[in-house]
Amino acid sequence: MKSFLFRFGIVLAALVAVNLLSSFLFFRVDLTEEGRYTLSDATQNLLANLDDDIHVNVYLTGNLPPGFKRLETSIRETLAEFQARTDQTLTYRFIDPTANPNEKERTAFQTQLLQKGLTPTNLNFSSEGNQRTEQLIYPWAIVSYQGRELPVLLLRGNRTNSAEEQLNQSIENVEYELASAIRRLTVKKKKLLGVAVSYTDVEPLRMSDILATLQEFYVIKLIDLQASRDLVGLDGLIVPKPDRPFSEADKYKIDQFVVNGGKALFFVDGLKIDSIGREGTYAQPLNLNLNDLFFRWGVRVNNDIIKDLSCALIPLNVGNMGDKPNVQLLPWRFFPLINNFGRNPIVRNLDAVYSRFTSTLDTVQAVGVAKTPLLLSSQYTKILKAPALVSYNEARQQPDPRTYDSGVQLIACLLEGRFQSLYANRILPGDPRAATFKAQGEPSKIVICSDGDLLINDINYRTNTPYPLGYERFSKNTFANKDFVVNAVNYLLDDNGIIAARTRQVTLRPLDKIRLREERFSWQLLNLLGPLVLVGFVGVIWQFTRRRKYV
Repeated sequence: MKSFLFRFGIVLAALVAVNLLSSFLFFRVDLTEEGRYTLSDATQNLLANLDDDIHVNVYLTGNLPPGFKRLETSIRETLAEFQARTDQTLTYRFIDPTANPNEKERTAFQTQLLQKGLTPTNLNFSSEGNQRTEQLIYPWAIVSYQGRELPVLLLRGNRTNSAEEQLNQSIENVEYELASAIRRLTVKKKKLLGVAVSYTDVEPLRMSDILATLQEFYVIKLIDLQASRDLVGLDGLIVPKPDRPFSEADKYKIDQFVVNGGKALFFVDGLKIDSIGREGTYAQPLNLNLNDLFFRWGVRVNNDIIKDLSCALIPLNVGNMGDKPNVQLLPWRFFPLINNFGRNPIVRNLDAVYSRFTSTLDTVQAVGVAKTPLLLSSQYTKILKAPALVSYNEARQQPDPRTYDSGVQLIACLLEGRFQSLYANRILPGDPRAATFKAQGEPSKIVICSDGDLLINDINYRTNTPYPLGYERFSKNTFANKDFVVNAVNYLLDDNGIIAARTRQVTLRPLDKIRLREERFSWQLLNLLGPLVLVGFVGVIWQFTRRRKYV
């Protein structure tokens, strides 16, 4: 008896010691292979420096299919980890918008969510017994901070993948989506992002969507390069779809901005296309006077145009049906749908990107500059050199895949390193610019994309309102153009590196469906009876041991 009390006392003392220690020392151990419960350093730093309480309402919950239940579980686990890192200044709640039995109140609540931009997703899936089931879900969250709210879409992924892969991509993105929303609400001082508008004829309405989105992260300033003495004070610069040559003075300003550590994004065309008729027009080389600057950085924009079998649709009159025109949506190879990406957080788990009249990029040697492909064409491409005939009637022709043999082509590239000035050894001592000139300076980053239309949104001409960037009005699909541009800007300008959370990988480990179907009953029986048999076996051994000891 004394021995039992002694052992009991030791166990009790150990439990008390562990509880006391845990009140002073907090730690968690992530034993998963992918580190799926380990937050990135940038996210932990963000959460550790919150100045006020933050609350998250998640609307993806309830009686969900297994795949979406897995996504809900991941969101719960991520928010629990967020809460553990914020000294309880972060709270969250899961709300099922379809759970209220009162139809009037349920409809009013769903209408309120719709007004906030939370559009539901209608699921069609097969339940047990192969019965088709239709269900409305809300894969959204709302992050609230100091009286402001921000909706967060939690169901993201590449639509060309299977439903299971899309859900897995959404799980991989949970930390980034939530952390990015918190950053947007809590940022104290926004960086200054310039948009060079003096060399483009694109009307402001056609850039309104991307500028409005970026304005949530940064202070946007429209820059007239010709009227600006330099670009000092800017943290980043976007050059959207220029259509005329840059002067040497303005090119020098860009050169020194990058050499001094400024980040830049260029969306440029290789060919100039004024207008297109049914019979076609010839696209001519577009001279922007940037070739030597890009070449010094390690990239060349070619004077050509891509035709890709992976492409968007356009409406075309293919004849008459009775006394009415027969208009059909036909694939037009001059509008590639980019669904081939490099290995970088900017494009990880990205949906297809909609492009128009896209040229190719080549990389050349540049000392100290690392190059990472971002956007690439499909392997079924054809390259047309300038002057290139562009015709709507081409959509009526059946393409021969054997002629689309140019292979994968580079469309957007990330450049990182210390860039050398194009004007090294050109600035003479007596030049007024010599006092501030640098031949090589701070590390910087540049993104160059050979499609100026990639960040230009379409317009509803009936209402004179902009469509969302990436929206294709004929198929009514919204592609990932906005996500690409926002990710690229964040990668270049976000010193905290929240975008690093996009590198998270969760490996799919699917069950063997054939074995599952054939051996289902055996495994169910094992899971049901196995624990009972194990407990009974342990009990028999325990009783046998006691009998030998005390009898």
